[in-house]
Amino acid sequence: MFLPAKDAFSPEVRQTFRQNRRPEERVQVLGGAMDLVRPEEVFHFVARKIAAGESAVVANHNLHSLYLIRKDEKIAEFFRTSDLIEVDSVPLIFWARIVGRASRRFHRCTYLDWRDAFWERAIKENWKVFFVGGAPGVGERAVERIKSDWPGAQIAVHHGYFDAAQGGAENQAVVDAINAYRPDIVLVGMGMPRQEVWVLENQKALGTCVTFTVGGAFDYEAGVQRPSPRWMGQVGMEWLFRLMVDPQRLFTRYCVEPWHLMGPALGDVHRALTRPRRPKLSEAARAEYARAADMARSDVLGGR
Repeated sequence: MFLPAKDAFSPEVRQTFRQNRRPEERVQVLGGAMDLVRPEEVFHFVARKIAAGESAVVANHNLHSLYLIRKDEKIAEFFRTSDLIEVDSVPLIFWARIVGRASRRFHRCTYLDWRDAFWERAIKENWKVFFVGGAPGVGERAVERIKSDWPGAQIAVHHGYFDAAQGGAENQAVVDAINAYRPDIVLVGMGMPRQEVWVLENQKALGTCVTFTVGGAFDYEAGVQRPSPRWMGQVGMEWLFRLMVDPQRLFTRYCVEPWHLMGPALGDVHRALTRPRRPKLSEAARAEYARAADMARSDVLGGR
Protein backbone atom coordinates (compact mmCIF):
# COMPACT_ATOMS: atom_id res chain seq x y z
CA MET A 1 0.00 0.00 0.00
CA PHE A 2 0.98 3.62 -0.54
CA LEU A 3 0.57 5.31 2.83
CA PRO A 4 -1.76 3.21 5.00
CA ALA A 5 -3.99 5.28 7.21
CA LYS A 6 -4.31 2.42 9.65
CA ASP A 7 -0.71 2.74 10.81
CA ALA A 8 -1.39 6.18 12.28
CA PHE A 9 -2.99 4.98 15.49
CA SER A 10 -3.44 1.68 17.27
CA PRO A 11 -6.35 -0.50 16.06
CA GLU A 12 -7.77 -0.51 19.59
CA VAL A 13 -8.21 3.26 19.47
CA ARG A 14 -9.86 3.27 16.05
CA GLN A 15 -12.19 0.26 16.32
CA THR A 16 -15.35 2.01 17.50
CA PHE A 17 -16.95 5.24 16.39
CA ARG A 18 -20.32 6.95 16.60
CA GLN A 19 -22.60 6.86 13.59
CA ASN A 20 -24.54 9.95 14.66
CA ARG A 21 -22.77 13.29 15.09
CA ARG A 22 -23.27 15.27 18.27
CA PRO A 23 -23.64 19.07 18.38
CA GLU A 24 -20.60 19.39 20.65
CA GLU A 25 -18.39 17.82 17.98
CA ARG A 26 -18.35 21.21 16.21
CA VAL A 27 -16.05 23.51 18.16
CA GLN A 28 -14.70 27.03 17.79
CA VAL A 29 -10.91 27.19 17.96
CA LEU A 30 -8.58 30.02 16.83
CA GLY A 31 -11.51 31.85 15.27
CA GLY A 32 -12.77 28.98 13.12
CA ALA A 33 -15.41 26.28 13.40
CA MET A 34 -14.38 22.65 12.94
CA ASP A 35 -15.71 19.16 13.61
CA LEU A 36 -13.93 16.72 15.92
CA VAL A 37 -14.65 13.59 13.91
CA ARG A 38 -12.68 10.52 12.98
CA PRO A 39 -12.20 9.45 9.35
CA GLU A 40 -14.70 6.61 9.83
CA GLU A 41 -17.31 9.12 10.93
CA VAL A 42 -16.57 11.26 7.87
CA PHE A 43 -17.18 8.29 5.58
CA HIS A 44 -20.41 7.44 7.36
CA PHE A 45 -21.56 11.04 6.87
CA VAL A 46 -20.64 10.81 3.18
CA ALA A 47 -22.42 7.48 2.72
CA ARG A 48 -25.61 8.89 4.22
CA LYS A 49 -25.52 11.92 1.93
CA ILE A 50 -24.97 9.77 -1.16
CA ALA A 51 -27.72 7.33 -0.18
CA ALA A 52 -30.12 10.24 0.36
CA GLY A 53 -29.21 11.84 -2.98
CA GLU A 54 -27.94 14.99 -1.27
CA SER A 55 -24.91 17.14 -2.01
CA ALA A 56 -22.40 18.21 0.63
CA VAL A 57 -19.01 19.86 1.01
CA VAL A 58 -16.30 18.44 3.27
CA ALA A 59 -13.64 21.04 4.05
CA ASN A 60 -10.58 20.92 6.27
CA HIS A 61 -9.03 23.45 8.62
CA ASN A 62 -5.38 24.01 9.47
CA LEU A 63 -3.45 27.04 10.65
CA HIS A 64 -3.13 28.37 7.10
CA SER A 65 -6.89 28.26 6.48
CA LEU A 66 -7.56 29.87 9.86
CA TYR A 67 -5.29 32.71 8.77
CA LEU A 68 -7.02 32.99 5.39
CA ILE A 69 -10.55 33.26 6.79
CA ARG A 70 -9.45 36.46 8.53
CA LYS A 71 -8.07 37.92 5.30
CA ASP A 72 -10.37 36.68 2.53
CA GLU A 73 -14.17 36.89 2.71
CA LYS A 74 -14.63 34.23 0.04
CA ILE A 75 -12.62 31.74 2.07
CA ALA A 76 -14.59 32.67 5.17
CA GLU A 77 -17.84 32.10 3.26
CA PHE A 78 -16.61 28.72 2.01
CA PHE A 79 -16.03 27.50 5.55
CA ARG A 80 -19.29 29.00 6.82
CA THR A 81 -21.24 27.06 4.20
CA SER A 82 -19.34 23.75 4.39
CA ASP A 83 -21.28 20.82 5.79
CA LEU A 84 -18.38 19.10 7.56
CA ILE A 85 -14.99 20.58 8.46
CA GLU A 86 -12.19 18.14 9.21
CA VAL A 87 -9.15 19.05 11.29
CA ASP A 88 -6.02 18.77 9.16
CA SER A 89 -3.42 19.75 11.75
CA VAL A 90 -2.03 17.95 14.78
CA PRO A 91 -0.77 21.23 16.35
CA LEU A 92 -4.33 22.55 16.00
CA ILE A 93 -5.66 19.41 17.72
CA PHE A 94 -3.12 19.85 20.52
CA TRP A 95 -4.15 23.49 20.96
CA ALA A 96 -7.85 22.57 21.05
CA ARG A 97 -7.05 20.07 23.80
CA ILE A 98 -5.13 22.68 25.79
CA VAL A 99 -8.11 25.05 25.77
CA GLY A 100 -10.52 22.40 26.97
CA ARG A 101 -11.88 20.78 23.83
CA ALA A 102 -12.21 17.00 23.67
CA SER A 103 -9.80 16.64 20.75
CA ARG A 104 -7.55 13.63 20.20
CA ARG A 105 -4.90 12.78 17.64
CA PHE A 106 -7.28 10.40 15.88
CA HIS A 107 -9.42 13.43 15.00
CA ARG A 108 -6.90 14.45 12.36
CA CYS A 109 -8.41 13.80 8.95
CA THR A 110 -6.27 14.16 5.85
CA TYR A 111 -6.21 12.26 2.59
CA LEU A 112 -2.89 10.67 3.47
CA ASP A 113 -4.35 9.42 6.75
CA TRP A 114 -7.61 8.02 5.38
CA ARG A 115 -6.53 7.08 1.87
CA ASP A 116 -6.76 3.30 2.22
CA ALA A 117 -9.98 3.37 4.24
CA PHE A 118 -11.52 5.72 1.68
CA TRP A 119 -10.80 3.61 -1.39
CA GLU A 120 -11.86 0.44 0.40
CA ARG A 121 -15.20 2.08 1.23
CA ALA A 122 -15.53 3.54 -2.27
CA ILE A 123 -15.18 0.10 -3.86
CA LYS A 124 -17.54 -1.49 -1.36
CA GLU A 125 -20.19 1.19 -1.94
CA ASN A 126 -19.55 1.37 -5.72
CA TRP A 127 -18.78 5.09 -5.50
CA LYS A 128 -17.62 6.91 -8.61
CA VAL A 129 -14.88 9.46 -7.92
CA PHE A 130 -13.80 12.45 -10.00
CA PHE A 131 -10.52 14.21 -9.25
CA VAL A 132 -9.83 17.72 -10.51
CA GLY A 133 -6.42 19.24 -9.85
CA GLY A 134 -2.70 18.86 -10.39
CA ALA A 135 -0.65 19.48 -13.50
CA PRO A 136 -1.55 17.78 -16.80
CA GLY A 137 -0.67 14.09 -16.56
CA VAL A 138 -0.39 14.03 -12.77
CA GLY A 139 -3.93 12.82 -12.22
CA GLU A 140 -3.48 9.97 -14.68
CA ARG A 141 -0.27 8.84 -12.95
CA ALA A 142 -2.03 9.05 -9.60
CA VAL A 143 -4.89 6.88 -10.88
CA GLU A 144 -2.40 4.23 -11.96
CA ARG A 145 -0.94 4.11 -8.45
CA ILE A 146 -4.36 3.99 -6.83
CA LYS A 147 -5.63 1.24 -9.11
CA SER A 148 -2.51 -0.81 -8.48
CA ASP A 149 -3.63 -0.98 -4.85
CA TRP A 150 -7.39 -0.86 -5.49
CA PRO A 151 -8.15 -2.37 -8.93
CA GLY A 152 -11.88 -1.84 -8.50
CA ALA A 153 -11.65 1.93 -7.98
CA GLN A 154 -13.75 4.03 -10.38
CA ILE A 155 -11.89 7.29 -11.04
CA ALA A 156 -11.93 10.02 -13.69
CA VAL A 157 -9.58 13.01 -13.66
CA HIS A 158 -9.08 16.49 -15.06
CA HIS A 159 -6.00 18.62 -14.46
CA GLY A 160 -6.23 21.86 -12.50
CA TYR A 161 -4.40 24.07 -14.99
CA PHE A 162 -7.42 25.79 -16.50
CA ASP A 163 -8.94 29.25 -16.36
CA ALA A 164 -11.23 28.95 -13.36
CA ALA A 165 -13.01 32.26 -13.95
CA GLN A 166 -16.70 31.73 -13.27
CA GLY A 167 -18.65 31.71 -16.52
CA GLY A 168 -15.51 31.15 -18.61
CA ALA A 169 -15.37 28.49 -21.31
CA GLU A 170 -12.58 26.47 -19.73
CA ASN A 171 -14.23 26.38 -16.32
CA GLN A 172 -17.56 25.39 -17.87
CA ALA A 173 -15.84 22.57 -19.75
CA VAL A 174 -14.54 21.16 -16.46
CA VAL A 175 -17.98 21.40 -14.85
CA ASP A 176 -19.51 19.67 -17.89
CA ALA A 177 -16.92 16.88 -17.72
CA ILE A 178 -17.72 16.26 -14.06
CA ASN A 179 -21.47 16.23 -14.67
CA ALA A 180 -21.09 13.90 -17.66
CA TYR A 181 -19.24 11.40 -15.44
CA ARG A 182 -21.94 11.70 -12.72
CA PRO A 183 -19.61 11.06 -9.78
CA ASP A 184 -20.68 10.37 -6.22
CA ILE A 185 -17.58 12.12 -4.89
CA VAL A 186 -15.49 14.97 -6.30
CA LEU A 187 -11.97 15.47 -4.94
CA VAL A 188 -10.65 18.98 -5.63
CA GLY A 189 -6.89 19.34 -5.28
CA MET A 190 -5.85 22.74 -6.56
CA GLY A 191 -4.15 24.06 -3.45
CA MET A 192 -5.46 26.45 -0.83
CA PRO A 193 -7.15 28.90 -1.37
CA ARG A 194 -7.83 28.27 -5.09
CA GLN A 195 -9.63 24.99 -4.47
CA GLU A 196 -11.90 26.48 -1.81
CA VAL A 197 -12.89 29.40 -4.05
CA TRP A 198 -13.55 27.01 -6.95
CA VAL A 199 -15.81 24.79 -4.84
CA LEU A 200 -17.65 27.80 -3.43
CA GLU A 201 -18.35 29.13 -6.94
CA ASN A 202 -19.12 25.83 -8.70
CA GLN A 203 -20.62 23.40 -6.18
CA LYS A 204 -24.21 24.32 -7.08
CA ALA A 205 -23.48 23.74 -10.78
CA LEU A 206 -22.36 20.18 -10.13
CA GLY A 207 -24.75 17.28 -9.95
CA THR A 208 -25.56 15.54 -6.69
CA CYS A 209 -22.20 14.69 -5.14
CA VAL A 210 -20.04 15.09 -2.05
CA THR A 211 -17.08 17.39 -2.66
CA PHE A 212 -13.80 17.22 -0.73
CA THR A 213 -10.91 19.69 -0.84
CA VAL A 214 -7.74 17.56 -0.76
CA GLY A 215 -4.83 19.87 -1.61
CA GLY A 216 -1.81 18.04 -3.03
CA ALA A 217 -3.20 14.54 -2.43
CA PHE A 218 -2.82 13.36 -6.02
CA ASP A 219 0.63 14.96 -6.31
CA TYR A 220 1.63 12.60 -3.50
CA GLU A 221 -0.11 9.70 -5.21
CA ALA A 222 1.72 10.41 -8.45
CA GLY A 223 5.08 10.81 -6.72
CA VAL A 224 5.39 14.47 -7.76
CA GLN A 225 5.69 15.56 -4.13
CA ARG A 226 7.41 13.68 -1.34
CA PRO A 227 5.17 13.08 1.69
CA SER A 228 6.59 13.39 5.18
CA PRO A 229 7.13 10.24 7.23
CA ARG A 230 3.82 9.41 8.91
CA TRP A 231 5.39 9.53 12.38
CA MET A 232 6.14 13.23 11.86
CA GLY A 233 2.48 13.86 11.19
CA GLN A 234 1.47 11.95 14.30
CA VAL A 235 3.63 14.12 16.57
CA GLY A 236 2.69 17.40 14.88
CA MET A 237 5.96 17.98 13.00
CA GLU A 238 4.85 17.47 9.40
CA TRP A 239 5.02 21.22 8.86
CA LEU A 240 8.75 21.16 9.66
CA PHE A 241 9.40 18.47 7.05
CA ARG A 242 7.49 20.42 4.42
CA LEU A 243 9.31 23.63 5.37
CA MET A 244 12.69 21.95 4.92
CA VAL A 245 11.65 20.53 1.55
CA ASP A 246 10.22 23.81 0.18
CA PRO A 247 11.38 26.72 2.40
CA GLN A 248 10.94 29.47 -0.17
CA ARG A 249 7.24 28.75 -0.73
CA LEU A 250 6.28 27.76 2.81
CA PHE A 251 8.32 30.06 5.09
CA THR A 252 5.59 32.70 5.35
CA ARG A 253 2.88 30.08 5.88
CA TYR A 254 4.63 28.31 8.74
CA CYS A 255 6.75 31.03 10.33
CA VAL A 256 4.78 34.25 9.84
CA GLU A 257 1.06 33.51 9.47
CA PRO A 258 0.62 31.74 12.86
CA TRP A 259 1.51 34.99 14.65
CA HIS A 260 -1.64 36.55 13.19
CA LEU A 261 -3.65 34.03 15.23
CA MET A 262 -2.45 35.34 18.59
CA GLY A 263 -5.65 37.33 19.08
CA PRO A 264 -7.95 34.31 18.60
CA ALA A 265 -5.58 32.20 20.71
CA LEU A 266 -5.88 34.63 23.63
CA GLY A 267 -9.64 34.53 23.16
CA ASP A 268 -9.56 30.72 23.41
CA VAL A 269 -7.56 30.93 26.62
CA HIS A 270 -9.97 33.48 28.13
CA ARG A 271 -12.99 31.32 27.30
CA ALA A 272 -11.27 28.26 28.72
CA LEU A 273 -10.52 30.04 32.02
CA THR A 274 -14.02 31.51 32.37
CA ARG A 275 -15.99 28.46 31.21
CA PRO A 276 -18.33 27.26 33.98
CA ARG A 277 -17.20 24.06 35.61
CA ARG A 278 -19.44 21.06 35.41
CA PRO A 279 -21.32 20.46 38.65
CA LYS A 280 -20.00 17.63 40.77
CA LEU A 281 -21.98 14.41 40.72
CA SER A 282 -23.98 13.53 43.80
CA GLU A 283 -23.15 10.39 45.73
CA ALA A 284 -26.24 8.70 44.29
CA ALA A 285 -25.24 9.63 40.75
CA ARG A 286 -21.71 8.33 41.31
CA ALA A 287 -23.09 5.05 42.63
CA GLU A 288 -25.39 4.71 39.61
CA TYR A 289 -22.50 5.46 37.26
CA ALA A 290 -20.32 2.84 38.97
CA ARG A 291 -23.14 0.28 38.76
CA ALA A 292 -23.63 0.94 35.03
CA ALA A 293 -19.89 0.65 34.43
CA ASP A 294 -19.80 -2.69 36.26
CA MET A 295 -22.70 -4.00 34.20
CA ALA A 296 -21.05 -2.88 30.95
CA ARG A 297 -17.78 -4.52 32.01
CA SER A 298 -19.67 -7.71 32.82
CA ASP A 299 -21.28 -7.71 29.37
CA VAL A 300 -17.92 -7.28 27.64
CA LEU A 301 -16.42 -10.14 29.64
CA GLY A 302 -19.37 -12.40 28.98
CA GLY A 303 -20.81 -12.15 32.45
CA ARG A 304 -24.40 -12.19 31.23
